[in-house]
Amino acid sequence: MNCYLKLKEIIGINLCSYAKLRHTLLIFLCIFYAGSMYAQNVILKGSVQNKNGEALSAATIRVKGTTVGTATSNEGKFTLSIPSSVKKPALVISMVNYETVEVSTEGQQDIEIVLQAAEKAMDEVVVTGYTNQKKENVTGSVGVVSSKQLVDVNTPNVGSLLQGKVAGVDVVTNSGRPGSSSSISIRGRSTINSTTAPLWVVDGTIMSSEPALNPADIESISVLKDASSAALYGSRAANGVIVVTTKMAKGTTDKRDFQVSGRTGITAYRMGNFRLMNSTQLYDYWKSFANQSAIPAYFNESLKQRNTDWVDIGSQNALSKDYNASYTGVSGKTRLFTSFNYRNEDGTVKGYEYNRLTGRINLDYKISDKITIKPKLAVAFTNTDDREHSIYDMFRDLPWDRPYDSSGKVVNARGNGVTWYGRDLNNYLYDLQWNYGKGQNLSLISNFDAQYDISSHFVFKSTNNITYLSGESMTYVDPRSLSGQADVGRISNTGSKATTRFTNQMLTYKTKFGDHLIDALVAYEYNDYKNTGYTATGKGIVPGVTVLNGVATPIATAGNITEYAFRSYLFNTSYSYSNRYTGQFSVRRDGSSRFAKQYGTFYSAGVAWNIHNENFFKVPSINYLRIRANYGGTGNTPSSFYGYYDLFSVSTQYNGSPSAFPTVLGTQDLSWEKTYSADAGVEIGLFNRLNITVDVYNRNTSDLIYSVALPAVSGYNNQLRNIGSVINRGIDASINCLIIRSEKVQWSIDVLFGRNRNHITELYQGKSQLNGNQIYKQGEDINTWYLPKWASVNPENGNPQWEVLNAANGSKTLTGTYSSATLQVAGTATPDFFGGLNTNLSFGGFSVKATSAFRQGSLVYHSDRETFDNDGAYPTYNNMVLRKGWSRWTPENRNATHPLAYYGGNNNSNKPSTRYLEDGSFYRIRNITVGYTLPSTLFHRWGLKGIGTYVSLDNLATFTKFSGLDPETISYPQPKRIIFGLSVDL
Repeated sequence: MNCYLKLKEIIGINLCSYAKLRHTLLIFLCIFYAGSMYAQNVILKGSVQNKNGEALSAATIRVKGTTVGTATSNEGKFTLSIPSSVKKPALVISMVNYETVEVSTEGQQDIEIVLQAAEKAMDEVVVTGYTNQKKENVTGSVGVVSSKQLVDVNTPNVGSLLQGKVAGVDVVTNSGRPGSSSSISIRGRSTINSTTAPLWVVDGTIMSSEPALNPADIESISVLKDASSAALYGSRAANGVIVVTTKMAKGTTDKRDFQVSGRTGITAYRMGNFRLMNSTQLYDYWKSFANQSAIPAYFNESLKQRNTDWVDIGSQNALSKDYNASYTGVSGKTRLFTSFNYRNEDGTVKGYEYNRLTGRINLDYKISDKITIKPKLAVAFTNTDDREHSIYDMFRDLPWDRPYDSSGKVVNARGNGVTWYGRDLNNYLYDLQWNYGKGQNLSLISNFDAQYDISSHFVFKSTNNITYLSGESMTYVDPRSLSGQADVGRISNTGSKATTRFTNQMLTYKTKFGDHLIDALVAYEYNDYKNTGYTATGKGIVPGVTVLNGVATPIATAGNITEYAFRSYLFNTSYSYSNRYTGQFSVRRDGSSRFAKQYGTFYSAGVAWNIHNENFFKVPSINYLRIRANYGGTGNTPSSFYGYYDLFSVSTQYNGSPSAFPTVLGTQDLSWEKTYSADAGVEIGLFNRLNITVDVYNRNTSDLIYSVALPAVSGYNNQLRNIGSVINRGIDASINCLIIRSEKVQWSIDVLFGRNRNHITELYQGKSQLNGNQIYKQGEDINTWYLPKWASVNPENGNPQWEVLNAANGSKTLTGTYSSATLQVAGTATPDFFGGLNTNLSFGGFSVKATSAFRQGSLVYHSDRETFDNDGAYPTYNNMVLRKGWSRWTPENRNATHPLAYYGGNNNSNKPSTRYLEDGSFYRIRNITVGYTLPSTLFHRWGLKGIGTYVSLDNLATFTKFSGLDPETISYPQPKRIIFGLSVDL
């Protein structure tokens, strides 16, 4: 007992209360354990604010790689416990309408974070030619392409660079030859005989055709697709408008920036899916001819010992070089941008060289606080040397023929003792030793623009331009060449000079009071054009003489002058309330020298609603939502400058005296083609990452201008008339998705889509009009094919078959006689849909860009197959190898795609028909560019601002079922390119 009392005295605890002590110790240990665990975490405090120092509440803070996170308080503050297991912790901070950032917190306990406002799509400024508007105030459909999007594909033609970059804009490259242009269709084809090309506007000046511009000089391109955006261009805007804005020095702070860049690479000839027979394949093909007795006696196995690859002889891996230098400077009242570009490229078909020099000066000088002058000067000089090999002959000539003799000298196929098996006895290389062509083109675009700021509301702008275009070409045919023997040599000179004058005097008014914004303009515009041209040809020359003074006999001379003029008055106004509701109205009255009744009026009206700015709209995930609609009219002029005049030919003689003969009957009531279109669109932005725009439209074009043939008894050949109408309906859509957006990595994808369907609703007297292998017919697409329908091969005898249509009852029978086949509607060249897929990835100093384009459902007539897939009709031409899945009829293979071959052909099997009508759908990877920007620490000591290098691949792959060279260009394929580039910012 004493021991118990003594122990109690020592430890001060009643051992009878042990159970109570046990519970107390357990609680203490739990608290200790929890405290020790908490002590292992890192407690981080911080704040989030914008660049103006304003606290941002409800910003999301997340520890990267974990589920740990929090949000800022009303004061923009937060506290976060970061697990000790997270090594090198980083925070990801995000908030609606702000850029998401990633910051390191290693070694920090209190952190201050500044978020930058995200660039809102609605705050973008859209250039519509006469006006610059915030996107949230635009009521029309406008596609915008920035300067960064124009420096991928290696081409000097701006139009080609638009392929796959604007929804609803279908761009088709015409040729792979250096310097070739493209055909551009904006929202389909709405005319038959008039031009389908869009109107080009450069720095406010209307151009007569696609301008020769250095793509590196362009700040942005706006494509005006509907009436609300294009109606201010009135009578020439039916096919859409492409507005180009060139670069200009910006800001008021003194600065200087000098950039030089260069790129060079190799271009390669592409055969696509087209393959020609080699010597053995051609021999076996001849052996399959059903009429062996018709084959010439020279045909024997020794021919297989000759195997000339004419494509290899005529094509090459060519060099491409492009060098650019630009200077941007701001000093006091002066802002200057100037640039110089040199481009040299050889064709992938040997013998063609393209050179172009361009230069530009854009100057802004502020004379006073109110007056600024803006002179601009752009020059482009193009030189071509044409000794090009013939693609047709490269395919046509037989592998059994040898182009060179044993000493390496070019063979004259018609020379004595020469054995030549190919048709026409023509070794095209023989004439190429001497014959050639040269061309030079000069483009001079000069502006003297000025701006007078009358007051804070009124501004007067004066745009004045003279564009001068000059072109000369010379063709030399040597008397030693086969083609020059008949004339003892020949020289032709062709020249043209065109001058376009343009002036626009515009008064703008802009005011904002309270929630109201009013923007208006009124302007007068005048534009005229004059072109003079000549052609002169002479024969009989001494070899080497290249001037017309050296010809013995003039053959022909010709010359012409063409002129037109436009005078216009225009008005536009827009009203916006509280950045929510916008209304816009424009009217333009055009006078044109191409019509007897010279004046016409065009107008448009549009509205837009920015739903995201409404007080009731509280959807954090949607950063903008707007709808818009518009209706209006535009016009199109005839291709002929003098369509309403009675025209006579005065180049003929009667009874030895000069005489005038009637050719075209005038049309005093000829008027514009008129296009009235309605457009409705919706634009939505989600999570500051996903931007979607969708437009639907209906375009009705009436008073189509067409040249109607007149009976011979009238004394005239034809007359221009307004004969019908066309409807275009379609949908455009674009999706931009910013997949990754962090401080170190950014990755975006753009998808663009367009679908257009058209049909002719009215024609003159309801009569159809033939157009080659196509037809203009009421109820059908403008690009409708009209051909005999191929009915494959008769399985009994291997002969060709076509359809015969009984017009009375619609029944169909088959015939083996081509002349008995019925011409029928056979689909359309208009694609079902088209567009592009582009992506841009950047991380650290690296960047990867890729652009691609696609078309689906377009039927293409492969005319080369008439010659090179002819079933023996042209036996002394080479033939194409049958593609996989194709086969030729034999008694054992009766279900074949190709008829039995005969020397001389099988019953006109190669005549035009749907046999050669193919699916021209394709998906083309137009460009992949991988670049790297060197860290500034490596070259800062040298005074350089930046160095970048890249490698670029053009036309890397084309996926298509088309059996030819290229579903776009048909004859001269677009080349593959590998380009290496370097840019230096000084």
